[in-house]
Amino acid sequence: MSATRLTLTLATPSRVWFDAVEIVSLRAEDDSGSFGIRTGHADFVTLLTPSVVRWTCADDSIHYCAVDGGVLLVSHGTEVSIACREAVPGDSLEGLEQGVRSRHVIEADAARRARVEQLQLHARAVRQMLRYLRPRADADGAGADSIGGMLR
Repeated sequence: MSATRLTLTLATPSRVWFDAVEIVSLRAEDDSGSFGIRTGHADFVTLLTPSVVRWTCADDSIHYCAVDGGVLLVSHGTEVSIACREAVPGDSLEGLEQGVRSRHVIEADAARRARVEQLQLHARAVRQMLRYLRPRADADGAGADSIGGMLR
């Protein structure tokens, strides 16, 4: 690693997206607003807001990654580390926008399926309770019609 370069590591719980990638500068956003990091930056830690992190490599290429928040740490003036729950990388803002939209569609579909499964489990539990309660009402004789009528 060159002394004039930063390295970027960006990770989520399920994947390391970038591991010690050499960069020239990085822009990110926290509650106080947008800020930049260059070589020699003081040690620093902040909570990122859901936003797009942007960095420039030595060949002047710009890369992007949408993050849902997270923690950014600068160490020794040369190491930038970002830890977040979700990340969507992209080489262009247009591609990144499409990737984020695609991710939202997938997440919405998964949430919808989870709600359906939860409702199905709830309905099965209620049916099971009804099966359990009906024989008791019938065995008592009295009130079997009223309890059975209420449970139907």
